[in-house]
Amino acid sequence: MSKRAKRIILYICLAVIALVAFSYYENNTLSVTRYQVSSAKLPDGFDTYRIVHLTDLHNKSFGKGQRRLVGKVSKLRPDLIVFTGDLVDRRRYYEEASLILMGELTKLAPVYYVTGNHEFDSKKFKPLKDDLERAGVHVLRNKSEMISVGQGEIRIAGVDDPVFNRQADGNADKINEHIDAALEERDDDEEAYTILLSHRPELFSVYVRRKIDLTFSGHAHGGQVRLPFVGGLVSPGQGFLPKYDGGRYTESGSTMIVSRGLGNSIIPQRLFNRPEIVLVELSRSNE
Repeated sequence: MSKRAKRIILYICLAVIALVAFSYYENNTLSVTRYQVSSAKLPDGFDTYRIVHLTDLHNKSFGKGQRRLVGKVSKLRPDLIVFTGDLVDRRRYYEEASLILMGELTKLAPVYYVTGNHEFDSKKFKPLKDDLERAGVHVLRNKSEMISVGQGEIRIAGVDDPVFNRQADGNADKINEHIDAALEERDDDEEAYTILLSHRPELFSVYVRRKIDLTFSGHAHGGQVRLPFVGGLVSPGQGFLPKYDGGRYTESGSTMIVSRGLGNSIIPQRLFNRPEIVLVELSRSNE
């Protein structure tokens, strides 16, 4: 074999190794994105309230016992942890990695969780819900709770993914019914700062109309592949070049934070779109 042929083979091997390493890095190296959100509706008596947002695990493991992910979350010193659906994956259902994660997170801070479409599609949500509640997770199924913050309280509401609603027509009507049920329990606290956990970011217009102060959402997987200067390529529920693929969106005083998520489902590879942990620091403004 000639020296030139050997060099070509060497370059091909190096290129393959580099490609494999890059693919692994993109799928498994955790990133942290930070946002600051302020509001005059928040109660007095605290400097910042730290919320860690996770979503769309799809059974993925980040080290033995989820130690890499849990370690990253622990360093953020959360006061609250929220998880916005697709904890499991319907195609390769394996709840152990998901339950290990949620159990470990409850040791760090109160954990609030809502369903995604994969929980419904798996047909195994009831035993999963029971296991989560035994682990100490607050499972919000179209309900809300009040949380003490500083010298007052804020409201956290959680809604099921629209696929759980078999009566209403259209996702907007379905999620509106879920929000009605969630807020009805606390209608005596209409002025409280309200956080909504909802899997679907494409329904942001509904959250705006309902005057939700802060919504956490997932589902979009960051567009799976992110194009420089463009954003996500494709997302469930939004199609190509999704509008709400990841990040912060604000309209008429309502803010939505969309996480790019942690795992994968149909498409096994992320590109320029590493698994994401979101930290939101809430603070009170004077306006």
